[in-house]
Amino acid sequence: MVDEHVKLVPIANVGRIMKQILPPTAKISKEAKETMQECASEFISFVTGEASDKCHKENRRTVNGDDICWALSSLGFDNYAEVMLRYLYKLRDFERVRANQNKLGLNDDDNTDDDDDDGEARRASTTSLAPLEINVMERVQRRRFN
Repeated sequence: MVDEHVKLVPIANVGRIMKQILPPTAKISKEAKETMQECASEFISFVTGEASDKCHKENRRTVNGDDICWALSSLGFDNYAEVMLRYLYKLRDFERVRANQNKLGLNDDDNTDDDDDDGEARRASTTSLAPLEINVMERVQRRRFN
């Protein structure tokens, strides 16, 4: 049997996320962090369980990002599913570009000459393809104040 605390999202991560939405002077009690930790962990288990059931029905053993997005949508979290799907596509594009660079032997150390405009353009184009950080709390805060 697995200890209950092992199944929980790390409390330091929960606290860090909670601090992002609050004013810098706000304090968060240990009880509040623990409550959010339990809720977040339960939500993750709920969504993952749905995705896992789908994989089981399809005789697959691996849950992937598409399964998680499908589970979010099927459970009524369409807004989250849309955002996660966009992020998943950006992440896959970023990984594809990075894999192609590695296959061709391209990396930042290869272009140390400042006069090499092609190297500079290549670095700029790959940097812009990095997945965007999606801060849901930021969207919630903007919505609340507008």
